[in-house]
Amino acid sequence: MAVIPLGEKPPLHRPIKGLTPFALGFRPFFSVAVLSAVILLSLWLAAWSGWIATPSYYGMIGWHSHEMLFGYTSAVIAGFLLTAVRNWTGIDTLKGTPLALLTLTWLLGRVMPYLHIVPAPMIALLDLSFLPLLALALYRPLILGKNKINRIFLPLIAVMSLANLLVHLEALGLVGLAEQGMDLMLNMILVLLTLVSGRVLPFFTEKAVVGAKPRFNKLRERLVFSLIIGWTLVQLVYPQPLALVLLALGVAVTQTWRLFDWYHPKIWRIPILWVLFTGLGWLIIGFILQALAMLGRFADSLAIHALTGGAIGVLTMGMMARVALGHTGRALKTFLLVEISFIGLNIAIVLRVFTPALVPEFHNLWIQLSGSLWILCFTLFSFAYLPILLKPRIDGRPG
Repeated sequence: MAVIPLGEKPPLHRPIKGLTPFALGFRPFFSVAVLSAVILLSLWLAAWSGWIATPSYYGMIGWHSHEMLFGYTSAVIAGFLLTAVRNWTGIDTLKGTPLALLTLTWLLGRVMPYLHIVPAPMIALLDLSFLPLLALALYRPLILGKNKINRIFLPLIAVMSLANLLVHLEALGLVGLAEQGMDLMLNMILVLLTLVSGRVLPFFTEKAVVGAKPRFNKLRERLVFSLIIGWTLVQLVYPQPLALVLLALGVAVTQTWRLFDWYHPKIWRIPILWVLFTGLGWLIIGFILQALAMLGRFADSLAIHALTGGAIGVLTMGMMARVALGHTGRALKTFLLVEISFIGLNIAIVLRVFTPALVPEFHNLWIQLSGSLWILCFTLFSFAYLPILLKPRIDGRPG
């Protein structure tokens, strides 16, 4: 197993004893994200099998889509940004009681739809409050920070909040825009992952792989973001199939260009690095499949799962693994359970995306197998990472 030293100085503080679940944003939000990945998929598979009912507020398919995007993924985003923004700006983000209250807000948004005594407007209000509160928590450090480009995360979260509003407006019976809201949220997550991967993958590759020299190309980066934002706007405003095909292929090509410029063969020796590259690979595959879906050559729902389960699922698991180790003072050493999780999650997405297209008569079986494997992978991941997320840094530093 590969070990990458962090190069930190010896501990300057006495080790903190006990548990520190609210010392920094990644701790509670990665914890609830990992647990929700297991619980939400377990509930979904049980509902798919007809054993239980999902909350009527969203509807069966709507609940699954909403909770994986606005539940699981929003938790990962919150944990990452509350941690990264402190690093980027040198200004503290939420910790302690305020962080616990923000986590509770997220949790209420997951639980309330199951409580039939809660009025629908209250469900909407609770769930809609989370992303704006996250933006408010990030506002001061981002505005006071010297690097103005970091402020892009504020409008991104604002658009995510708008997407959630569109979903709730349909759930409340006001306007039928839930599908547009889901698409908008998915695309904003992909924009955010594209932005974050542009910072993390080349930097981490250069630091972790001897002799690696990832290439930066300003034109490439402008094309990457122009095309993915163009895809988002066309899909939302004027979903003309030919335009969407060209934009999807453009996104796939420019992301492949990125991958080629950052790739080094030695990444395969470092699981915590190759998992991020495979996540970006799923983003490329997902947009190629989206183009094929527009041409009627592939099922749209399968193409979407290449982006959601593949790009989002794999990249977020990899990012949680990387961030949690780095910010608890540990060497970037992968555990066997985690390596199995990385491999198994990629297999789960292959089962979910390609086997239903190749052997459609066993469609339900593939969903059960892929979902069960997803649950197993995140369960193994939780065994390895929950102790890390809940215990203090090993070097005695705060955070």
